[in-house]
Amino acid sequence: MNGLFVGLTTLDLIYLTDYFPHSNEKIVALNETITAGGPATNAAITFKYFGHQATLLSVIGNHPISQLICAELDEYSINVFDLDPYRTDPLPTSSIIVKKNSGERAVISINATKSQAKSNKLDLELVQDSDIILIDGHQMITSEIIAQEAKKFKIPIVVDGGSWKLGLEKVLPYVDYLICSENFYPPNCSNSQEVFSYLQQMGIPHIAITKGENPIEYWTEGISGKIDIPRIDPVDTLGAGDIFHGAFCHFILHHNFIDSLAKSSQVASVACQYFGTRQWMSIGSRINYRL
Repeated sequence: MNGLFVGLTTLDLIYLTDYFPHSNEKIVALNETITAGGPATNAAITFKYFGHQATLLSVIGNHPISQLICAELDEYSINVFDLDPYRTDPLPTSSIIVKKNSGERAVISINATKSQAKSNKLDLELVQDSDIILIDGHQMITSEIIAQEAKKFKIPIVVDGGSWKLGLEKVLPYVDYLICSENFYPPNCSNSQEVFSYLQQMGIPHIAITKGENPIEYWTEGISGKIDIPRIDPVDTLGAGDIFHGAFCHFILHHNFIDSLAKSSQVASVACQYFGTRQWMSIGSRINYRL
């Protein structure tokens, strides 16, 4: 199966500490890792982990940081279509502190606000060759074109709704599955009920709201309910949502919406028990979530 992942790529600098530093305080990290990040990027690598082919549609560019990113993407055999291959500015860099005992994280990044791609270099054959498409909302112009093309060929579209982004309302009418966080608030929405109502009015047939360690709320073609999350002692919650979405793209090709949500939450819960966004993959052979 082929998955197309549209959105953000960053360089993530991740530090594990006993606690978050106070103002003007310097602390020594317990551990660190440097890796490619971004919702679409992490989801693509997760999808590839499950044995599929993943193509990342993102801005990578031609900067020394870009070479680090490309080396890791190549290591995971991710196909890359660079939306701005001659860009010489650095990619967005995310600095992350993870609190050891709770897995909580603090993140600072400029995301894709300064690296929006133009649409005149887009290869729409990438859409036609895909079995599923994930959009993270960080390349909105590109995402709208991709969504319109996917609808023509009845290719399912998944949206990772981490937070509301301007222009997303133009993409939503084409979406089949929208999985958003509890921080996702469309215009004039202030609670989950209003979010569900807004998205239903957009014609989205399958909607879910993840709430960290609390149950997932879902609505699927008139049926609503909740799914409990596995209880764990988290080490690092960074990228849990990205991993969830990448796993969901795998499971939804074989299962219904509710089962796919439950299985994806199990994968994300496993990932949260390891530091960084890749370490969990090394123990995958001992965990029964492959089909």
